[in-house]
Order: sequence, then C-alpha cells, then structure tokens
Amino acid sequence: MIAQPTKTIAKRESAKILVVDDEPQVRRTLRAILTGQGCNVIEARDGEEAIEEVKADCPDLLLLDINMPGIDGLEACKKIRELSDVPIIMVTVRGSEKDKVVALDAGADDYLVKPFGTQELLARVRAAVRRLPSAEEIPPFVSPNLKIDFEHRRVIARGQPVHLTPTEFELLKQLVVNQGKPVSHLKLLHLLWGPEHSNDREPLRVFIGQLRRKIEPDPDEPRFILTEPLIGYRFEPDAEKPAKVRKQG
Repeated sequence: MIAQPTKTIAKRESAKILVVDDEPQVRRTLRAILTGQGCNVIEARDGEEAIEEVKADCPDLLLLDINMPGIDGLEACKKIRELSDVPIIMVTVRGSEKDKVVALDAGADDYLVKPFGTQELLARVRAAVRRLPSAEEIPPFVSPNLKIDFEHRRVIARGQPVHLTPTEFELLKQLVVNQGKPVSHLKLLHLLWGPEHSNDREPLRVFIGQLRRKIEPDPDEPRFILTEPLIGYRFEPDAEKPAKVRKQG
C-alpha cells in the first residue's frame, strides 16, 4: 500500500468504520490509514464478530473481507443486510466480474480487489461516506404505485415498504432528481463510485436490476426505470402510461 494520501475523507471526518479481517496485520494497516484520516476504527476478526459489532456499535461503514473462517464475508454481508443498511465495501482477492456480481448481490455497496493502494481505498471510502444520509431536502415523489420520501429515506412500492441499501437509494435519488431525462452511465458511475469506475458498468447494471426487482410491478417490463440504449437510464415519472423503452440491460 502507498501512504501519503492527498485528500481527506469528505463529509464525516469522524466516520465510524468497522474493519473485518481475520489477519491482524491487515487490520493494523487499515486502522493506521483510516485513523490517519480522522476516522474512528473498530475491528472484527470474522463474520460472527462483525454481526455482533453491527448490532452493538452501529458503524457508518464496513470494510468486509470475503475469505474468513467460519461465517465468510458473503454470508456475513447477507446477515448484516437483515439488520442494517450500513454501507459495505467487500474486500476480495478474486477480481472477476462474476465474483464482483456475487458480492453486490449479497448486499455489498462496493468492492476492493487485493492488493489495493491507499489512494484507491480512501477513494472508495469517501464515495461510501458521501452516500450516508444527509439533510438535503428533495421533494417527495408520489405516484399511484411508488412513493419516495427523500428526507426520511423511505420507499413504498405498491403499498408496501421497500428496504433499499444506501447505494440503491442514492442511485434511485439521482434518477428521480433527473426524472424524464436520460442519465448517462458515466455520470451515474462517477456519482456513485467515483471516476475510478468509469469503465466498469457491471456494478451499475447489478444495482439497476436490484432496484427494478424492488420497485417495479414487473421487473422484466420496467415502467419506472427505463434503459436508454447506448446512453444510460431514465426515470419515467408517469409510469401509468405505456413505457416507450423496454428493459435492455
């Protein structure tokens, strides 16, 4: 890892970060980097400890290793998602698209592939911290089948409450703020994960798919979140009308 970071972590310099790894040296290194940025770091040695720490300490962010004895990172991520919507950055030595999609489907908001540099780590942490709830006021979106309260971060689809992770909520917010207009892949990637992800659209496709499954009456025939071929995605506020563009990825 490379020291001498050039940017501090935005928005919450005192963010509480839970580092979960079975290797003490990795935990010590991450603690040194993050505390040097003003973060409050707590540690867990495995998935079971991570779950207990989430219950007890309510961290603002998790750095969660996948390969651990007992409950591994993927299983721990799934269990934590039943308890909390805390942002989770999965850490893995496996960097294939399939492995990344598995991590995102388990409920992770982002991933880091080992070995990684200090600047990449801090960039991912900054992006995750930016997605934490803020006092920003955006008018609620209300339609017969979908209601979104941005101030209280509540979503109701077809009369039922919907649980969204921080990244899913931020993605939905960006689409709704620009409702009726296409938002490019590049803009969404930059807003959600930073410029380092400019050429990696797979996480975006995964989160769009997850959002559709949660808010669309029929995810295979989306009415709210439409694909703009070769451009990006568009939120259609008047979903009672026939969709002009069908799902294409």
